[in-house]
Amino acid sequence: MSLAIVHSRAQIGVDAPAVTVEVHLANGLPSLTMVGLPEAAVKESKDRVRSAIINSGLQFPARRITLNLAPADLPKDGGRFDLAIALGILSASVQVPTLTLDDVECLGELALSGAVRAVRGVLPAALAARKAGRTLVVPRANAEEACLASGLRVIAVDHLLEAVAHFNGHTPVEPYVSDGLIHAAKPYPDLNEVQGQLAAKRALLIAAAGAHNLLFSGPPGTGKTLLASRLPGLLPPLAESEALEVAAIQSVASGAPLTHWPQRPFRQPHHSASGPALVGQKEINEKTRNKLRRKLNSRFVESLAQPPQPTS
Repeated sequence: MSLAIVHSRAQIGVDAPAVTVEVHLANGLPSLTMVGLPEAAVKESKDRVRSAIINSGLQFPARRITLNLAPADLPKDGGRFDLAIALGILSASVQVPTLTLDDVECLGELALSGAVRAVRGVLPAALAARKAGRTLVVPRANAEEACLASGLRVIAVDHLLEAVAHFNGHTPVEPYVSDGLIHAAKPYPDLNEVQGQLAAKRALLIAAAGAHNLLFSGPPGTGKTLLASRLPGLLPPLAESEALEVAAIQSVASGAPLTHWPQRPFRQPHHSASGPALVGQKEINEKTRNKLRRKLNSRFVESLAQPPQPTS
């Protein structure tokens, strides 16, 4: 069959909408056309995928190839679709059975050698794949993070050839067994270290118990920063659902795979930071901003921003 379909996931904030990679081979001059609102990094994947397939000892079809990333109105960015595109081309050229790709979703960036590199935002994709009832194929570096979605079947691969051998049935890859992320809790400063300040301590306890906002007012050196830095230690540990949300945000915001179980964050932006800097990057949507406001509730600003002074 000259048509193949592979499932993957995009990244929109902390959401992972489904993306269908459709590959069609037709007669004509050898070429590769990609449609479906791909950004620059996705357009460049055709060169990475071609080199990865050839350097893996597989055959890159010398035909007219059309790649469609559906839905067409959803922006796609990054190298997370490389593995899905490569498997789609191999499936359309009858080098990988099409039926074996029906119930899997693939994430991973390909090196020119065919090695599968880690990508960011795997945890939201893993949660969405679990909800869809599909197996998730990820780089081995992201396997621990994907396994945070309990009940999800995760296949970890290091190379394109390993994925091809798995889907061909030659060398099946066993589902990844997680060792669990390290629970290395970093201790917060203790409120007992603060001498005196009984009224301020009581205000901290009330704010922590009721999740209230808190404003300390006073001259420099009276202990405002010292007291505010003790607030996270008064808050309860993250519940599992809260920890998954915080981990999903860290997975999207950080370029490195998760290695530790998340703690309740404490953010200390500079008092001169702008509004967008306090909220987050411009590509994070409103739903993500609301989660940042709710989950990252230990946010400390050293001094209130001064209004701009009129100039004469």
